[in-house]
Amino acid sequence: MRISFHARLAGLCLFSCLFTPVSGSAQTASPPPPPPVSVAKPVVRDVVDNDEFIGRFEPVDQVSVRSRVGGYLQEVHFKDGAVVKQGDLLFVIDQRPYITALNEAKATLEVANSSQTYAEAQFNRAQALSSNGSQSVSTLDDRRREWISAQANVRGAQASADRAELDLDYTTITAPLSGRIDRHLISVGNLIQADQSILTTIVSLDPIDFYFDVDERRLLNFAETARASGKALQEGGNGTEVIVKIGDSGQSSFKGRLNFAENRIDNESGTIRVRARFPNPDLILQPGLFGRIQVEASNTYKAVLIPDEAIGSSQNERVVFVVGPDGTVSAKAVRPGPRIYGYRVIRQGLDGSETIIVNGLMRARPGMKVTPQMTELPQSRTDAPPESAAAESAK
Repeated sequence: MRISFHARLAGLCLFSCLFTPVSGSAQTASPPPPPPVSVAKPVVRDVVDNDEFIGRFEPVDQVSVRSRVGGYLQEVHFKDGAVVKQGDLLFVIDQRPYITALNEAKATLEVANSSQTYAEAQFNRAQALSSNGSQSVSTLDDRRREWISAQANVRGAQASADRAELDLDYTTITAPLSGRIDRHLISVGNLIQADQSILTTIVSLDPIDFYFDVDERRLLNFAETARASGKALQEGGNGTEVIVKIGDSGQSSFKGRLNFAENRIDNESGTIRVRARFPNPDLILQPGLFGRIQVEASNTYKAVLIPDEAIGSSQNERVVFVVGPDGTVSAKAVRPGPRIYGYRVIRQGLDGSETIIVNGLMRARPGMKVTPQMTELPQSRTDAPPESAAAESAK
């Protein structure tokens, strides 16, 4: 079988193409450029450490409203759950028995006054007769005794009348303080036992107190900060300012001041209870509401601050990637502290002069080169992401 000239020519071309040597420039590929990363200098500024605790709001004053006299409840003069002012009328107990008792006491007082007047006249007459010898001394002594006894009867009758009038006043029950009132616990027509039956409760709302527990370790920091301000923690540390946030994330924070701490540490829990007081003119804060309070835990000091995103992990330690003048990356172990002004305080490992990677950590490794793109961190930021579990555990 003969192969045509054109077929042999195509085979020779194919063979030549397969075995043609490749030039040296095509064999060596150019290395990729160093990856770009965002770098910045840490923020260095004066800060005060804050500790955060969970606590509960409690009213400054609260009272269980009871009646001082017994009787049948006749009237209720408030709306359940309303805000009442001190002195507002709340309840009325049937007054008729007490009006009768007062009238009786007044009648007894009139009789006692009449007897006193008669006894006084008898004594004066006996005294005049005794002076000229027409009346015996023993008779004069009897008249004096009767007059003194009549005076005592008047005082007793007056006390009974005052008591009856006071009991009548107690049949109208008014608010002992201003605040939010609960529902009425006893309905009209029911019998009320004096000093026993709870009719309702009232809690004050403005101002309002916030109680939280501090452990022994952090208590020492608080006590030192309070002493530096000139007053003991038990006296409120000279009104140290605190901030509390409630569960509703849309609600702004509330500012108050410390004003009290218990005088001893609880033996069982190892904590001490501290109180802060908050103005509450809009009545937003309610007794029993939970909140997170931030308290100053140190005096002012110079701190190095970096974003949480700039902190990485290496085995069991936290690291920050530092970029040298030649673009080489190195890892520095750091000890993070609390978060302030949207940044993480670095307790140890940085002095603030380093250039650190703040964005692009996943593209960097110790020993490699990067292309740094310098940025400037603001003194504070509000767009910081929520704290991660790693950041929490680093505190």
